[in-house]
Amino acid sequence: MCASQVANETFHRDRPDLSECFQLSVLAWLPCIFLWAAFPCYFYYLRRSKRGYIMMSLLNRFKTAFGLLLWIVCWIDLFYTFYEMRLSHSRPPIYFITPLVLGMTMTDVPDKLRFTTFYFYFGLILLELILCCFNEKPPLFSSVVTDPNPCPETTAGFLSTVTFWWFTSLAIKGYKVPLEAKDLWSLNQRDSSGNMVPKLLKEWDKEQAKAKSSEQSLTSQAVYAKPQSSTTNHVSGGTGANESSPEEAEVLLSSHKAAPHKPSFLRALIRSFGPYFLIGSVFKLMQDAITFVNPQLLRMLISFTKEKDTPDWWGYLLAFLMFFTAILQTLILHRHFQYCFVTGMNVRTALIGAIYRKALVITNAAKRSSTVGEIVNLMSVDAQRFMDLTTFLNMLWSAPLQIILALYFLWQNLGPSVLAGVAVMVMLIPFNAFIAMKTRGYQVEQMQHKDARIKLMSEILNGIKVLKLYAWENSFKDKVLAIRQKELTVLRKTAYLGALSTMAWTSAPFLVALTTFAVYVTVDENNVLDAERAFVSLSLFNILRFPLNMLPQVISSLVQASVSLKRIQNFLSHDELDPTSVDRKNTSSAFAVSVVNGKFTWAKEDQPVLHNINVMVPPGSLVAIVGHVGCGKSSLISALLGDMEKLEGEVSVRGSVAYVPQQAWIQNATLRDNILFGNAFNECKYHRVLEACALTQDLQVLPGGDMTEIGEKGINLSGGQRQRVSLARALYSGADVYLLDDPLSAVDAHVSKHIFDNLIGPEGILKGKTRVLVTHGISYLPQVDNIVVMVDGRVSEMGSYQELLKQNGAFAEFLRNYAMDDIIEEDEATEDLMEDELFPDDVLSNHHTDMVDNEPTVNEAKKTFMRQISIMSGDSENLRCRSVRRHGCSQRKHPEPQEKKSPEMEKLIQAETAETGRVKTKVFLEYAKAVGLVLSVIICLLYGCQSAAAIGANIWLSRWTDDASTNSTKENVQMRVGVYAALGIAQGILVMLSSFTLAMGNIGAAKKLHFNLLINKLHTPQSFFDTTPIGRIINRFSKDIYVIDEALPSTVLMFLGTFFLSLSTMIVIISSTPYFALVIAPLAFIYVFVQRFYVATSRQLKRLESVSRSPIYSHFSETVTGASVIRAYGRDNTFVLMSDMKVDENQKSYYPGIVSNRWLGVRIEFIGNCIVLFAAFFAVMGKEHLNPGLVGLSVSYALQVTMSLNWMVRMTSDLENNIVAVERVKEYSETKTEAPWEVENKKPPPEWPMEGNVEFSKYSVRYREGLDLVLRNITLNVKGGEKIGIVGRTGAGKSSMTLCLFRLLEAAGGEITIDNVKISEIGLHDLRSKLTIIPQEPVLFSGTLRMNLDPFDKYSDEEVWKALEHSHLNRFVSNQPAKLEMECSEGGENLSVGQRQLVCLARALLRKTRILILDEATAAIDLETDDLIQSTIRTQFQDCTVFTIAHRLNTIMDYTRVLVLDKGQIAEFDTPTNLLSQRGIFYGMAKDAGLVQ
Repeated sequence: MCASQVANETFHRDRPDLSECFQLSVLAWLPCIFLWAAFPCYFYYLRRSKRGYIMMSLLNRFKTAFGLLLWIVCWIDLFYTFYEMRLSHSRPPIYFITPLVLGMTMTDVPDKLRFTTFYFYFGLILLELILCCFNEKPPLFSSVVTDPNPCPETTAGFLSTVTFWWFTSLAIKGYKVPLEAKDLWSLNQRDSSGNMVPKLLKEWDKEQAKAKSSEQSLTSQAVYAKPQSSTTNHVSGGTGANESSPEEAEVLLSSHKAAPHKPSFLRALIRSFGPYFLIGSVFKLMQDAITFVNPQLLRMLISFTKEKDTPDWWGYLLAFLMFFTAILQTLILHRHFQYCFVTGMNVRTALIGAIYRKALVITNAAKRSSTVGEIVNLMSVDAQRFMDLTTFLNMLWSAPLQIILALYFLWQNLGPSVLAGVAVMVMLIPFNAFIAMKTRGYQVEQMQHKDARIKLMSEILNGIKVLKLYAWENSFKDKVLAIRQKELTVLRKTAYLGALSTMAWTSAPFLVALTTFAVYVTVDENNVLDAERAFVSLSLFNILRFPLNMLPQVISSLVQASVSLKRIQNFLSHDELDPTSVDRKNTSSAFAVSVVNGKFTWAKEDQPVLHNINVMVPPGSLVAIVGHVGCGKSSLISALLGDMEKLEGEVSVRGSVAYVPQQAWIQNATLRDNILFGNAFNECKYHRVLEACALTQDLQVLPGGDMTEIGEKGINLSGGQRQRVSLARALYSGADVYLLDDPLSAVDAHVSKHIFDNLIGPEGILKGKTRVLVTHGISYLPQVDNIVVMVDGRVSEMGSYQELLKQNGAFAEFLRNYAMDDIIEEDEATEDLMEDELFPDDVLSNHHTDMVDNEPTVNEAKKTFMRQISIMSGDSENLRCRSVRRHGCSQRKHPEPQEKKSPEMEKLIQAETAETGRVKTKVFLEYAKAVGLVLSVIICLLYGCQSAAAIGANIWLSRWTDDASTNSTKENVQMRVGVYAALGIAQGILVMLSSFTLAMGNIGAAKKLHFNLLINKLHTPQSFFDTTPIGRIINRFSKDIYVIDEALPSTVLMFLGTFFLSLSTMIVIISSTPYFALVIAPLAFIYVFVQRFYVATSRQLKRLESVSRSPIYSHFSETVTGASVIRAYGRDNTFVLMSDMKVDENQKSYYPGIVSNRWLGVRIEFIGNCIVLFAAFFAVMGKEHLNPGLVGLSVSYALQVTMSLNWMVRMTSDLENNIVAVERVKEYSETKTEAPWEVENKKPPPEWPMEGNVEFSKYSVRYREGLDLVLRNITLNVKGGEKIGIVGRTGAGKSSMTLCLFRLLEAAGGEITIDNVKISEIGLHDLRSKLTIIPQEPVLFSGTLRMNLDPFDKYSDEEVWKALEHSHLNRFVSNQPAKLEMECSEGGENLSVGQRQLVCLARALLRKTRILILDEATAAIDLETDDLIQSTIRTQFQDCTVFTIAHRLNTIMDYTRVLVLDKGQIAEFDTPTNLLSQRGIFYGMAKDAGLVQ
């Protein structure tokens, strides 16, 4: 075909020219063959995808024109050949075929025309290639992209996609200014929740349907199968013939039955995400194959330097081929990663969506088995595990493949002696596995200590006020430090193990090489270790390292993911509420709400709670449900909502429903959003609603009016305000049926009357609507249409007020009980408040805590309340509203400050500042200081020595291989092997030493940083804790200290390792080919440039990602808590959409984060590939005077460098991210502290105060800088032994008086003297330990009862028992098996509120100082306990000065004097009788309380 031309004589010429035949056949035909082969697929694709018409853009026109020219050129060639035939220059057939082939699809100088057409053709092809890399406009009539900020990826051209060039714009922007959420691109449509979640749920529904059908077929089989077991008289396959115990038989049966019909979540996942993931796997396969090309090229390069007569171009070609394969490998690898990471991201999106949707509809029984915390964990931890697994899942098959290939090439290279090296590798596996096992054990132990420490810290911070009042800080500091010490001991052990494993990991490749080479040269005299063998083997061993290391990791993350899979599958298989259990469509019935023969339970396996319920509510009537605590009133409401399991009967509710739960559920949103709850805003209606719910006054108090942001669980509203917001939401929804579950209990008497009259009652806004009201307020019963009386889960009577009174049954008895309370001036049922107190807002049970859910109540709510008990007492609601609600809104305290009028509201809780920009060098220095400067220098020196040893060993190896060329191998074998081994082992030992010293330094630093943080926080003034959310402080103690303990050391270790590795690479290459130094500067410049761009952008993306992550979880836990409210209002879809939006918002910052890593990888690896290119290039240039050993050395080092450069950037960025923890901990270790605990030269005498005289002179105080005075110019004198009652309206400054005595608030003017000692001059502990307080909130700490009474072990057991006896606790304590060592749970949950109050009394009795301050407990306590406390105080503290902040006036009527405060000033101060006769403020208060007529 080519006539007589020699097919290929390229290799042996000095000029690398391909023969004409080759050029015309292979080179020209290959692209054409490819195009024709691809044509059918492309044609099919075009037919399938309806993309609209092509836009004739400028780019498109140019492409078309060039294509036409190309086509013309090819035909010119063909016609020219015909023309030559005419002129009788006959050409071989190839000259006809090639132009024809080229002409239909889409060169030698004597031929002028062919020469020009060839260059013309080539130029056009290049131009076409460049044009194709640009981006086309979208076709006409395609779906319009309305997105304001679309992701440029969708429209990126081929080259841009492959190199991730489209990301560059964001990297530049992130470098110039810190990125913000608005700079991020929108999420690609295919990755959004709206796309991913339904995809997964569709497959999961299929799985469940399949399971159901197989179950049905099984049951039918089981029916047929039964008669056959005729050997026994038992159906269960009893013990008759088979002699197997019934249990065994049951187990067998159940396992047999359970096997087929479990829906497999894994299958659903694979079906949804498998195909996309497989594309990534194909890329991985290609990358694995290409990995092994470079060692082969290295072999050729070394042999090229040996043979002196090979033409130079061959060397350059090899250098370029190495570069080219490396680039190809980079691009393919990052494509694969992109697919894997995107799959991981999609899996996470889908899982969170599926879990969220499920959580809205699971039954109460299911809720009990998985707490909110657990479900949030499913979302955060388990979904994260899947995400991490997808990245490495391909290693499962890729690692073995790589190992097999590497061993095959090694065997070719060194023969059987490879087995020695492999043996070493295999032996290291159990060693590493052992270390990993031990480390895991230590980690578990570490976590336990950490949890214990965080739990204790959280209690300390929650009860910090009490600690300060009692001066107990030191005892608790020692407890924390003791736990911390245990934690550090475990860390130290982990560090020893870590040093060992680092040694194994660094020395492994060396040991393998050593044994292999040693065996190779000693086995056979004729085996010569030359450069080719040695360095090719080394590069193969380096390839082997990665899969061997990855396999165990992949397997362990597989195990974790399988556990997660089980958990998620179990959760998604929970029973769901039956949406049809309540008939909402019912139009035939005459009643708006009816229950016929209802029998309900909370969980199928529980006892029924409601039996035989028959209730009919006519449309438009008001029905009250009454009964004792726990008789099933709330359960009945839940049954109407469809939240309970209906065992039998019919329930129908006509029309839409509004529901007010017993414990108001408030969203973390503005007050207005809470009321609108997704409905449109209508001003007139909205104001009517606020008026009816008595919220107008409250809005004036709130800093931002109705746009005030309400914290989680409504934390900055009082209990009554929350309840009224909940009522307002119901009213605004304009539903047909209103289910009100005791909405009046949390509000104060006059407010509840207002609400009943204007809202619920016969004259209220709701008249004409159907209302079902659970209530304890007897005064309203005469005004309702019907009363349902419940006793023990049954309806005992039903009828109007008059009818029921006549029957004299359960209702009459109920009235008698509750009327008693009304006489004792209790505005609402005390029991109710008791019950509310004992069952704090449990996060889980939807307000049925009191009746059914006997699970331990969750302390979340409790904790949040505890920290919120700020300095206030009193409450905008009323004096005896639940005290727990007194949240840190000290704004309510004082007359509105002037700046209120300005539109921006003063925020109580300041936003946490996120650092932006680069981490300052100062922080690194701070950390180095904490480690110890000398130690830091030593660590760097050790790392330097270790790199030197490694370089030494490799240079020695290259010398050894040069022996081969001088034929002096035989003599020196012993010496060569010996020195090589010595250098290698020295390196191993140095590695161990350096990582060990590093770990010690890090642990020292961690200890120091934590100690400073703890000491500072215990010395911080109370005002700091009032304005800082406790979570934020705890975060410093948990997350940031964890980073300093564990994440930072490993980052520093990796960073130093990669840094010195990259450095040694440069040194080796420069020493063997000095020319290389010229290239280093530009490469280093590019490297630093790229790295700076990446670090700035990725750090900000990480911050944005973590900021946008917490709303997902907080929204979720909020949803779970309010699930019944959301369902009642039919708002499920809105909430699902909100959750999806939050997830998408989070993925919006996560996706650029993934891409930034790919973008960086491609660029950094390009630099690494350039290093390979130049190392090889200069080696070829200096071929004359370089020996093969050095060439091998420098190129094999260069091949390694890509990995370490890449890691170095990652580590730099991680280091910057982690060192921020040091910055945050430093920030909180340096906040302003309170006065010193002890002032040496001003110590009061030990028996002070003797008399107990207290004198205030012109005393003023404010809560914090910049706020108004709370007490103004107070002057009063109290003699020792006087009993003083302090009263006043809310916000008059009663509690502030006590706080001043303890100096929790420092004076703004004037002073207080106690027994002639100015309290401002002595140390805080000296002062506080000499005063006694019984605080309003009984705070207990987890630990023994004895520790709670006497943390310093000052008193003997008899004294403690005596105190318990006086505080009426001795019977309770002596009945406990552990007596004084009885464990109190966190917050004293296992004692009733009354008992906790008595424990505080016992503390006071133990201290027994001359001055007692009693901040009277409000609603928390029943009257009985209150009387006990009062009588004990009257007897035991007879001769002490007592200050009582009174909420119930009857307790202070017999006191010596009463101090009436008003707006921070003394209004009245005299004996109670004189004050009553003056008819002033005190008289008015007594009259309100019904104490005077």
